[in-house]
Parts: sequence; structure tokens; C-alpha cells
Amino acid sequence: MGLPENDIDDLDRKIILELQEDARKLYKDIAKRLKVSEGTVRNRVGRLIDSGILVLQARVNPFVLPHKISALVGVRITGTEHQETMERIAKIPCVTSIWNATGRYDLFFELMVDSLDDLNDVLFYQVLSKIRGVSYTETFVTLSSKTKFYKLT
Repeated sequence: MGLPENDIDDLDRKIILELQEDARKLYKDIAKRLKVSEGTVRNRVGRLIDSGILVLQARVNPFVLPHKISALVGVRITGTEHQETMERIAKIPCVTSIWNATGRYDLFFELMVDSLDDLNDVLFYQVLSKIRGVSYTETFVTLSSKTKFYKLT
């Protein structure tokens, strides 16, 4: 009996770890290191991508780019439009990720902007204030990170 479609086994995990080290690593090199065929690696990666378990993306380090500001925003939502509010926030061009959460905030999103003026526009003047259901936000500007990379917006 195999694994459920959306699960990983030890080989999948090892392949993912290899790709996390270098997403450009050749399948033949991964296969050699893990002592499996290149076709096995290719098929496994394809299955992991198709099932939504693995995403291979180019991300940037905002802390080495001049004039980039990244932030994490906690959001409290009122009413019953939770999913709609989340979808509207996700469509904001500078938003790089969004997720539901437990605790004092209903959701969090990350964003990357070019200036504090842009951050103010998103949070207070142009964007977020026009989304129904947002009752309270708290913003955490990211000062540095060795491990966090963002989608370029």
C-alpha cells in the first residue's frame, strides 16, 4: 500500500532537501547522490509539484536590495467575509504571501515595497483601508533575515 497522494516518503524528503540546498541542482546529480535513477528523481519532483507539495520559485533577499522594505502584517477581520477579505488582500501587488492563523490575528500577510510612503499607502491611505472586513492591523517591519526571501513585486 503506497502513500496518500499528498504525502511524502523518505526519498521525497531527501530530494526536497537537495533542491532546498540548490534548486538548480541537476536531477542526474541528485540521483547519483541518492543512488536512484534520474527518471525517479524527475518523476518524484513532477509528482511533488503537481500535488502542490513542492514549488520551485525564484525569491529575492530584500535586505541586499536598495530601497526595499519588507513587513509582516497581522490582521483582525470582522464579519463573515473572511475568505473574500483574504482574497482581496492577496491581490494587492506588493503582497508576497498570506495565510490564516490562530491567535490574536485572523490572518497574516507579508509584503515588500519600495519606500515607507508605499507602506503607508498600502496600510492606511490607498489599499487596505478600502477592503471591507479589516478591523485592525499590526505591522512588523522586517529589519534583517538570513533565511527569508520574497517574491519580487
